[in-house]
Amino acid sequence: MFILTVTAAASMATLISQNVVPKDKSEKPKRKAALDEPSPLDSVQEPDNLKGSDSVKPKKKKKERKESKEAVTEQEAEMKKLENALFGSLLPVTFGNDSEEVDEPNDDSALFFTDRSANSVLSVYEDDVVKGEIVGADNNAKRKPVWVDEEEQKVNINIAKVNRLRKMRKEEDESIITGTEYVTRLRAQHMKLNPATEWALFDSQAKDDTSDSDSDQDNGDIDTIFQTNEDLVVKGKSKLLPGSLEYARLVDANAQDPSHGPINSVQFHRNGQLLLTAGLDKKLRFFQIDGKRNTKIQTIFLNDCPIRKASFTPDGSQVILSGRRKFFYSLDLVKAKTDKIGPLVGREEKSLESFEISPDSKTIAFIGNEGYILLVSTKTKELIGTLKMNGTARALTFANGGQQLLSTGGDGQIYHWDLRTMTCFHKGVDEGCITGTALTTTPTGNLFAAGSDSGIVNVYNRDEFLGGNKKPVKTIENLTTKIDFMKFNHDAQILAVCSSMKKNSMKLVHIPSFTVFSNWPPANRNLQYARCLDFSPGGGMMAMGNAAGHVLLYKLNHYQHA
Repeated sequence: MFILTVTAAASMATLISQNVVPKDKSEKPKRKAALDEPSPLDSVQEPDNLKGSDSVKPKKKKKERKESKEAVTEQEAEMKKLENALFGSLLPVTFGNDSEEVDEPNDDSALFFTDRSANSVLSVYEDDVVKGEIVGADNNAKRKPVWVDEEEQKVNINIAKVNRLRKMRKEEDESIITGTEYVTRLRAQHMKLNPATEWALFDSQAKDDTSDSDSDQDNGDIDTIFQTNEDLVVKGKSKLLPGSLEYARLVDANAQDPSHGPINSVQFHRNGQLLLTAGLDKKLRFFQIDGKRNTKIQTIFLNDCPIRKASFTPDGSQVILSGRRKFFYSLDLVKAKTDKIGPLVGREEKSLESFEISPDSKTIAFIGNEGYILLVSTKTKELIGTLKMNGTARALTFANGGQQLLSTGGDGQIYHWDLRTMTCFHKGVDEGCITGTALTTTPTGNLFAAGSDSGIVNVYNRDEFLGGNKKPVKTIENLTTKIDFMKFNHDAQILAVCSSMKKNSMKLVHIPSFTVFSNWPPANRNLQYARCLDFSPGGGMMAMGNAAGHVLLYKLNHYQHA
């Protein structure tokens, strides 16, 4: 390390001496005779004996040698001073025991040292050693810059002249700043554009120390987390609030190809971008929903079946279509193939217009004659079983991932079926209901809603209902005509209730508070006769089909994803 330091000093001295202009040309050969190497001090200090004569007399040789020797000694001292100014004096540092004091270095150890307590040679600047301690060794101490450019103070920069630098001006008429101020503003601009995280800051430890007092309280909060069964992650920005629903009207979903008859089915595909519409004009249409253009993708015409219901299978691979016919259609979306299935073997039903598909996409449940429920395999399209109610069957819905089925009908009772054993394991009266017309369950199955021909909707806790408590948790009486359709959204915070017998006869219910949104339906918008509705998988959109052949599309602002 000593060799590298002297070599670097010699190189620096050579560069400085090359820029020095001699005061007298005659002095150059005499300096060569006196010195073996150039000195950076020639331009600063010159011996008096080298000035004023071109030749040396023999009788003055002794005196000249003595003066030359003194000059060399003085130049070596100046060179050492220059080295210290350029590179600093190096002091030894010991590690391991903070109580040990750093000994004062002697002249021989000023340039290098060997630290036997470490695996490598370390060095620090003299300015960094204060009373035997290294500034910056303590994490809480302020770190000093390793290197400071003194030339920054001498440089002036015009920040008003360059377009990309004008944003660093603090005042409109400011133009010239120093180099140091320029660097400071550059750093501030960088921190503004690239904010650092707290864990990456050097002084974050100090902040952590201030938060130690809150650690006991935090531990208490953690203990309470494990003592509750509430969801730890709340979907969306926050819980949906009651009162008014924030929404925006978008371009009609079927604006590019409206239906010429009533819309009986609308449903979003599981990807949230594809929407199907179907109605009595015998056409099944697919639209790509973006809220602006809603481009039509395809139209399929069934010449012998006005469509009463169309539905995607939950896995998104097929579409099941039915009407007031003995048969139904299956559209394979992967193979782009349409199959006509039926009549079902052993059955004489003249209409298969009403059905539900299980969440596991394995079973289709059709409503048959005289209280029969027909179970068909979605894979083979064959009848795999039947269930029999005491009264007529009017509405169906699946629960427990497709393992259970709920049904209601003419006797005003709600049946719970176990599809694994094909038996009814519970039957209960729907309070105040004479004829049940609609059923729906939440995605988790903890709640279900039952609608009747009188316009009454009862919301039940399913576990309590099966346990013997037949009292509904809420009765909704905002509609006065037969309930035709009901639907929960994906997180069960909204329940849509629809009746097709009166204009604008549609309500949205806030489930956590069991109150109806006061601003729905829109006061300045005629929904006509609403017949069907669906929420997108992420809850961000709502599509509603009416008897005029239009599919109204709305954006629900509370939800971020379609």
